[in-house]
Amino acid sequence: MGPWLSCEETDLGYVWETDPFGTKAAVRRPAMGRFSHEAAAADPDRRVIYLTEDTPDGGFYRFVPTTWGDLSAGTLQVLRESGSTLSWVTVPDPDGSPTRTRRQVSGMKKFNGGEGCYYRNGTCFFTTKGDNRVWAYNAVNNTIAIAYDDGLTPNPPLTGVDNITGTSSGDLFVTEDGGNLEICIITPNDVVAPFLRVTGQSGSELCGVAFNPAGNRLYFSSQRGTSGSSSGGITYEVTGNFR
Repeated sequence: MGPWLSCEETDLGYVWETDPFGTKAAVRRPAMGRFSHEAAAADPDRRVIYLTEDTPDGGFYRFVPTTWGDLSAGTLQVLRESGSTLSWVTVPDPDGSPTRTRRQVSGMKKFNGGEGCYYRNGTCFFTTKGDNRVWAYNAVNNTIAIAYDDGLTPNPPLTGVDNITGTSSGDLFVTEDGGNLEICIITPNDVVAPFLRVTGQSGSELCGVAFNPAGNRLYFSSQRGTSGSSSGGITYEVTGNFR
């Protein structure tokens, strides 16, 4: 198991490279940009890291390491849209000071509150909480599409979209920050349905959804648990035969 990337969801926040076994100290990676980070997803095929920004006018970024596997140096880029054409443009000042990274590139495609992101088989799926959408960035064809939009779905089962992960079969699992405090599944055939619901924790949100490497255990957290405070967080494990 390689390092885990932990993101600071604060203005001029950093990405930290951490050791999941806890034996090595976390290392700050300023080359990956300073902004309100939410999530990161590695694309080993193109050797880049995708990054979301949790602001109403945030960007969708990718970090291109100088050497794959070494996050100490590289190039931060942001997705720009001109008509129907997408391009990746280098952010001149990843430090974001005095001009924030999302305001440095003209024509940057804006996303309303970037949340979780997850890469699989040439596509990076990511969510935006401001408009309750799941996006699919096709890295092979350099195109982007909306995979889910609760505003276009009658009686939407999934609201308050937040973190996202998936399985090798193509199923996506999306947590809710609000809504019914559910994790919903989105199948490759665009069926959207509740997978599980947490009750008695209305002051919380679900987050941190992830599978173990074998794909037979699902982990997620209730950020504030039953207490409604950060000190009351609970982490759950779900076992079973996932598709």
